[in-house]
Amino acid sequence: MALKLYVDRMSQPSRAVIIFCKANRIEFEEIRIDLAKRDHLLPQFKAINPFGKVPAIVDGRFKLFESHAILIYLVSAFPGVADHWYPADLHKRAKIHAVLDWHHSNLRLGAAPFALNTVLGPALGRPLNPEAAAEAERILASSLSKIENFWLQGNGKFLLGSGQPSIADLSLVCEIMQLEMLHEEDRKRVLGPHKKILQWIEDTRNALSPYFEDAHAIVFKAKSRLHKLPTAANYDTASSMKSMLISSKL
Repeated sequence: MALKLYVDRMSQPSRAVIIFCKANRIEFEEIRIDLAKRDHLLPQFKAINPFGKVPAIVDGRFKLFESHAILIYLVSAFPGVADHWYPADLHKRAKIHAVLDWHHSNLRLGAAPFALNTVLGPALGRPLNPEAAAEAERILASSLSKIENFWLQGNGKFLLGSGQPSIADLSLVCEIMQLEMLHEEDRKRVLGPHKKILQWIEDTRNALSPYFEDAHAIVFKAKSRLHKLPTAANYDTASSMKSMLISSKL
């Protein structure tokens, strides 16, 4: 049976898993779990992931959720995946785990709520929260600084000084790409000072083209629709932005 991916492309981790599979020629069936329509709460999906979050996979009789665990499983279960994604070397592998653990308790805690409280709120009929935005930006700024000054140390283009991307690069870059929906002045203020990060994003995109662009097309489409809205969204756009908000918690 073909691998099944249960995803919503508005979800950062979903995009990471999709890109990984396409880049490594892993055949799969993409099954959309529309977060805006609350598909993640349906009993048939909760039978796959009781926590009701995307992404999740089914490989034969095996079910798995949590994007980092999924990526590690895919590397191990499917032949032909290049070693740079998740090296056989124990020390290199352990460092990738360190980046992935750091991701969820740092970068993710800043990027998602910052987008919500600077641009996404009105599309959901919610007032912006300047205090929450300021705290999220503080966490985000600290996280970006750590990526640039620690995780991107070395002569390589990618995290941990590697010359090729790993699953850690893919996960973190997909998270940062969520910031593309910000107002341009906010995006420039937050990301502009981090030239090394901007180059790393570009290097990752180039390494994973055209799959990277395909997976992120939905982000730029949402941005285009969002910034046409002065204060609130019409029904269709509100639905799309609701999906983004929910995915930011996944």
